[in-house]
Amino acid sequence: MTSTYTLNNGYKVPVVGFGTIIPDGQETVTAVKKAIKNGYRLIDTAEIYGNEVSVGQGIREAMAENNLQREDILVSTKAWHSHRGYQQTLQAFNASLDKLGLDYVDIYLIHWPANAKWHDDWRELNADTWRALEELYRAGKIKAIGVSNFLAHHLKALVEDSEIKPMLNQIEYHPGFAQTAAAEYAQSQDIQVEAWSPFGGPDSNVLQDATVNEIAQKYGKQPSQVILRWLIQKNIIPLTKSTSDAHMQANLDDFDFALTSAEMQAIDEAPYSGGFQFDPDTARS
Repeated sequence: MTSTYTLNNGYKVPVVGFGTIIPDGQETVTAVKKAIKNGYRLIDTAEIYGNEVSVGQGIREAMAENNLQREDILVSTKAWHSHRGYQQTLQAFNASLDKLGLDYVDIYLIHWPANAKWHDDWRELNADTWRALEELYRAGKIKAIGVSNFLAHHLKALVEDSEIKPMLNQIEYHPGFAQTAAAEYAQSQDIQVEAWSPFGGPDSNVLQDATVNEIAQKYGKQPSQVILRWLIQKNIIPLTKSTSDAHMQANLDDFDFALTSAEMQAIDEAPYSGGFQFDPDTARS
């Protein structure tokens, strides 16, 4: 639970994070408090989730109840595509910071890339948005900056157009839908990859995959733990989501076994069995 990856700016982030696509209100407050009590130290949210107020409340209450300092918990949020552009992104960040009730944000991400299907000036628009993140980072209001849902060519353009290289790329990544080209390009640039929806989403059958279950039985683990271990061994941070103490604890119990190279390859070759499968090149964003 205390394992970390080191970003390209030297900032350390936990190997497993907690995602908060949970309805705003007490449910989110309670889930965040439970997650922190159970050992999670990376809490991920976003402007579009509409729950930053509740996430911030949960963090503050958990800090008080568990004798933790602000620096003990990493908080990540994201700018939605309706706030692209330099000035709009600065405004979006300040609004998120105010909702969270925090002095700074550990990680701030561009939620979706502008793409060529909907924006003739997609490259310039992404670079202009990124310029706001660079300014906030230099001002110390963010400890690390990055992107979400960027494919390899979006990320390559941003690397070429920026003064500060992105530190993370958060993408959909799970058995049957592993965005290997995006992940491999990011890792080749020393950009940390995070996996959202590591279990494929609410209508997915990833956890019923025969190969995953066979491996789970071998190690006396749950299928979810095998998938998380698969991601960890790829140096990808899984962002898990649960409101159950038992599931939260199980999702952190991934460090007492290791998959063989053959098992890793077998999971790599798992067929698609559900997920969101969003295409950042065609998404209207």
